[in-house]
Amino acid sequence: MEERDHKKLGPELGLFYIDQTVGKGLPMFLPKGATVKRELEKFVIEEEVKRGYLHVHTPDLARLELYEKSGHYPHYKDSMYAPIETDGDKFMLRPMTCPHHFQLYLHEPHSYRELPMRIGELAQLYRYEQSGELMGLQRVRTFCLADAHIICASEEQAAEEVSGALDLIEHMTSVFDLQLGRDYRYRLSLGDRSNSEKYYKNDAAWEKSEDLLRKVMHKRGCDFEEAKDEAAFYGPKIDIQMKNVNGKEDTAFTVQYDFCMPDRFDLTYVAEDGSKKRCFVVHRSSVGAIERIMAFLIEKYAGAFPLWLAPVQVAVLPVGEAHKARAQEIFAELNKHNIRPEIFADESLGKRIREVKTQKIPATFVIGDKEAEAGTVSIENNRDGKKMVEALDRAIGWLLERIKERTNI
Repeated sequence: MEERDHKKLGPELGLFYIDQTVGKGLPMFLPKGATVKRELEKFVIEEEVKRGYLHVHTPDLARLELYEKSGHYPHYKDSMYAPIETDGDKFMLRPMTCPHHFQLYLHEPHSYRELPMRIGELAQLYRYEQSGELMGLQRVRTFCLADAHIICASEEQAAEEVSGALDLIEHMTSVFDLQLGRDYRYRLSLGDRSNSEKYYKNDAAWEKSEDLLRKVMHKRGCDFEEAKDEAAFYGPKIDIQMKNVNGKEDTAFTVQYDFCMPDRFDLTYVAEDGSKKRCFVVHRSSVGAIERIMAFLIEKYAGAFPLWLAPVQVAVLPVGEAHKARAQEIFAELNKHNIRPEIFADESLGKRIREVKTQKIPATFVIGDKEAEAGTVSIENNRDGKKMVEALDRAIGWLLERIKERTNI
């Protein structure tokens, strides 16, 4: 499966590389890779906003006190970067977003009418992974997480939000043509009552929350495996497990039930009767880390991304020198419609066609004498080999429709 390995394809296709002078586990995204990353991020924001998520932006670091308050520091300090001491205070590069989002919620009082409140963010996180664990984009030391925390008014509302998060995950994976049972599976990750060092100690809460997630999965009719000692320290979770081309399984995204943080942060809301009541919290990620999902998708598509995600969407090929001016006009028109083109005008036509295939560009527009005279383009669908001739405006419309639908061509 070497031909699908993202660690090989990423540099070959000009997507990313690891620069040892910059540091291990710190991927450098080249222009094409940055384009794929940007399209994934746009997809996340678009789909989440449709579902009522409130996207925010919070700092990449915070005072050490915040992570002591949340309990993350004692549990995760070995995978956190060392404190940065300045102005007589200690700051940490954040390994997770939840404490920031809880502080943001506490910024002002909230009514039951505002709940559930879905706080989302594309957050840059930093974790000191062991050198032996680092692998391409799948396991890195800095990454962008499609993160969210849903503040709920009741356990029933939290259960509904867990199911809603799974609906979102299944929708987004379907766009990538990732199928439940074939490309990924569900795992219900449980705590261990005897391990009070790793897990927040509250046996009754663990029993109740694990049962809540189990019932959500049964109600959805999903197959899932239960795994002891795989939970977060603050509660159980539903993990979406995927395998890379080498057969190694990783947690791609997750939905977590949190019975710990509402107490630690004193998260409350004003109930209908005017009293203050404790909130319930769901943590979730819609596509996980952008870097990790990119790794899975590079391997799934063997680098031949669907049209909407491809860094270069159209190769423009003038047959000869006389057609270069028209190729430039077509290039400009495609750019005007936010379609990503590249002109291949040097070398022989045969070499240029081979280069387009090597770069795995979805569509090719060929311009020769007939096309230049008629204002048309000869289109080759590089995914299925089909060819057609269309007027330029119709060809652009054909592309835009498929890009909007996020379908392959």
